[in-house]
Amino acid sequence: MTATQHNEFTIGSLVRARGREWVVLPGGNSTVLHVKPIGGTDEETTRIHTGLESVEPATFAPPASSDLGDYRSGRLLREAVRLSSRAASGPFRSFARIAVEPRPYQFVPLMLALRQDVTRLLIADDVGVGKTVEAILIMRELLDRGEIKRFAVLCPPHLAEQWQTELREKFHIEAERVLSSTVKKLENGLRLDETVFDRYPFTVVSMDYIKAEKRRTDFLRTAPEFIIIDEAHTCASGEGVTGKTGQHQRHQLVKELAQEKERHILLVTATPHSGNEGAFRSLLTVLNKDFYNLPDDLSGEKNEPVRRKLAQYLVQRKRQDIRSFMQEDTPFPDRLEPNPDITYKLSGEYLKFLDKVLAYARELVSDETIEKRHQRIRWWAALSLLRSVGSSPAAAAAALRSRAAVADAETDQDIEEIGKRSVLDQDDSEQEYDLTPGTEIDSGDTERRYLRDLAREVEQFQGKQDTKLQKLIPTVKELLAEGLQPIVFCRFINTAEYVAEHLQSALGKDVEVTAVTGKLTPQEREMRVSELSHARKRVLVATDCLSEGINLQHAFSAVLHYDLSWNPTRHEQREGRVDRYGQPSKQVKVITYYGTNNPVDGIVLDVLIKKHKRIRSSLGISVPVPVDNDQVVQAVLSGLLMRDSKTHQQGMLFDSEFKAIDVMWDNTVEREKRSRTMFAQQGVKVEEVSLELDSVRSAIGSGVNVEQFVTETLKLHGGFVTRTSDGAYTFDTRELPRALKDALGEVPEKARFALPVADDETYLSRTHPFVEALATHLMDSALDPLSSGEAKRASVTVTSQVTKPTVLLVARFRYHLITQATTGDRDTNQQLAEEVYTLGFNGAPTNPQWLSEQEARKLLDVVPTGSVEPERAKRFLENLLGNLHTFTPHLNERAEERARLLLEAHQRVRSAASLKYRYSTKPILPVDIVGTYVYLPQ
Repeated sequence: MTATQHNEFTIGSLVRARGREWVVLPGGNSTVLHVKPIGGTDEETTRIHTGLESVEPATFAPPASSDLGDYRSGRLLREAVRLSSRAASGPFRSFARIAVEPRPYQFVPLMLALRQDVTRLLIADDVGVGKTVEAILIMRELLDRGEIKRFAVLCPPHLAEQWQTELREKFHIEAERVLSSTVKKLENGLRLDETVFDRYPFTVVSMDYIKAEKRRTDFLRTAPEFIIIDEAHTCASGEGVTGKTGQHQRHQLVKELAQEKERHILLVTATPHSGNEGAFRSLLTVLNKDFYNLPDDLSGEKNEPVRRKLAQYLVQRKRQDIRSFMQEDTPFPDRLEPNPDITYKLSGEYLKFLDKVLAYARELVSDETIEKRHQRIRWWAALSLLRSVGSSPAAAAAALRSRAAVADAETDQDIEEIGKRSVLDQDDSEQEYDLTPGTEIDSGDTERRYLRDLAREVEQFQGKQDTKLQKLIPTVKELLAEGLQPIVFCRFINTAEYVAEHLQSALGKDVEVTAVTGKLTPQEREMRVSELSHARKRVLVATDCLSEGINLQHAFSAVLHYDLSWNPTRHEQREGRVDRYGQPSKQVKVITYYGTNNPVDGIVLDVLIKKHKRIRSSLGISVPVPVDNDQVVQAVLSGLLMRDSKTHQQGMLFDSEFKAIDVMWDNTVEREKRSRTMFAQQGVKVEEVSLELDSVRSAIGSGVNVEQFVTETLKLHGGFVTRTSDGAYTFDTRELPRALKDALGEVPEKARFALPVADDETYLSRTHPFVEALATHLMDSALDPLSSGEAKRASVTVTSQVTKPTVLLVARFRYHLITQATTGDRDTNQQLAEEVYTLGFNGAPTNPQWLSEQEARKLLDVVPTGSVEPERAKRFLENLLGNLHTFTPHLNERAEERARLLLEAHQRVRSAASLKYRYSTKPILPVDIVGTYVYLPQ
């Protein structure tokens, strides 16, 4: 076969080689064809060198009279062809290639993104609604449209593996992780002029690795054209963010990435607004530089144009906005919190010890003769000690024996940075923040001995003498008895290990208890959690290294805050690990555990946690504390360290500093409430989403179609399908034909066709290997005249559901979808699109009265009410097949019409890019007739 002959084989044409028929796919060149076998999977695609192998044009053979099946054949074969297609038509190119069925509300960010010439979008939906899927869906769509070729996800290092897993398992994309621990291996074999990002088109990159000045410069030079930035709030700039901080470096990187006007950028965060208006503006300017001068108050008629413009770039929805979006319920779990709260009470002996600690802490901060820098070191050291003592005797002993983290800080800025991470939980994601912060500063021998004495004293309260721990044990037992699998969140590594050890001893061998802390690498954490998830009864004790990004809903259903966080947003992040979409349990339990006579818990509870809960309850989202660290510190110091009273009653802890925080917080809540009302996403109308959703489901099928196809096909072939009381399925395939069993491979023990799924269940999407193998086998057996499969390409059915002879044709339309950039040097991108289409007519084949598409589809569900003699059926069928050529003009006309509708759909969803891209479609003729089915009146 010569190169000249090869040029005749356009994308979508059929060829015969190696004894079988193939479809020509995009990606070939002048001498090599990229092909997939008819009825084959993506894994069977290959390349054929036309100069070395014989390649001939081929046509799709029509059905024969020997292809006779029963009334179910048409429906089964149509679904097999539709579900096996990865080049399905419709307004979106990606949906047939992914292993997740997006919820209706997840179409909104995609539609917004496609309406932009260059995608710049802030996805700020609430915790647990699926922002990761929304972001990857946009990227996958542009990738499958041929508009981008490379992408990078920038995220905190501990989230890199989860992003990699989401890309692989839900979107069938293999991405490389670029971390400080992996980059040397990736760089092996690179050319001198080549970077990791030149070699690997799809990457998940640690923001903390890439933000350093030297690496930032190299990355900017070769950065991909599509960037997703996770936890985008950590990249904001604003008051207090100076040039040496990690946050400033991240902001500089994102700012410089945005300077390339053709680069697509998605910002992803559940907390876009920290109360710092400047920081929020700095994120918006990444999307559009004009947003820096937005008015503080966007309400009012005069600001409507501004709101409309901003709504094109911002998606910000809380759960109640989307729970029943388009009348389709999204099963978020209900959150249960015990009433009254579960509390503990410090023993009298521990309170006496706490008095000593408070006295020492007051002494540290009361000396006004020392310079301001040393004063700040003492303040942070005092607060660190109080946090550790309130956490556990184990953390207190470790803190008393170690040097304060702030003691060796070189600058005032470093003191504040270290302090806010170790005390106020304001981590900047570049270090582990669950280490015990330490207490000792530049003290003399006498003071060191005193701290050692305090350490020995507090160790006596471990175990049986620790009332906080002892009250935890029956609480965890009760959660397990209710069938819940709890996570116990602690602040420090020492506390988590201490709690896990004592819980394991108290709960016995029937319960598996595991501690996961920042001592482990992200990979080790994932492995520990995975191993624990297989235990029938399990308890995870974790620090906040698991509070962000890592989804734990499949294995756990309760959260207990053993240590209250001094950053209330952290509570929401902890709870969001289990209280999210995909949680198989209908309810999750959240316990805020605190000491009624613990002054450390008291101030945090009254000033921060309770207020945060009230806001969450009334507004439906969390709103971060809208103040700088200094203000929180001053309030905490006033409440704990500057009081002479020895009473530990919580009611006495409020003062003017707290009231000031309260007022500022209320103002921020009101501003956030107005913002959420404006940007709950009215930029895309429900009817527009409904139109595209219907188009997608018509083209590729839904989870309901997959469920019907799998269960019916297995039953027809001798398998047993059982639906459990909770709606899951189990399959017994022992009686299936050997060929089908071999094709299916491993059979899921328990499965569902819609999310969420439990830890021991498999989600069967249309692209799952089990579903794909079943559809491919059914189609292959139907196309093979020697096969004895249940699906056939023809049937004759007698039924009372028709009043005159009626014929159903199941056809496959194939199109060239051509995208041509109108600017720049981009090549024309030609892709294959295909769809299964049903046509029907009444009367004789020589004079057909064509039915509407809806009327034709109804024929798929016709059931027999009588029987027909085989010879009569064969005559009817032979008469029909002998006249198939007469339908060619009508089939061609329908193909032209469907090609035009496909073009309109693509132009509709990419309307804003109409000046940048020119679309065209062309049907590939002749039309493939997959099946012919005759219905005779009874």
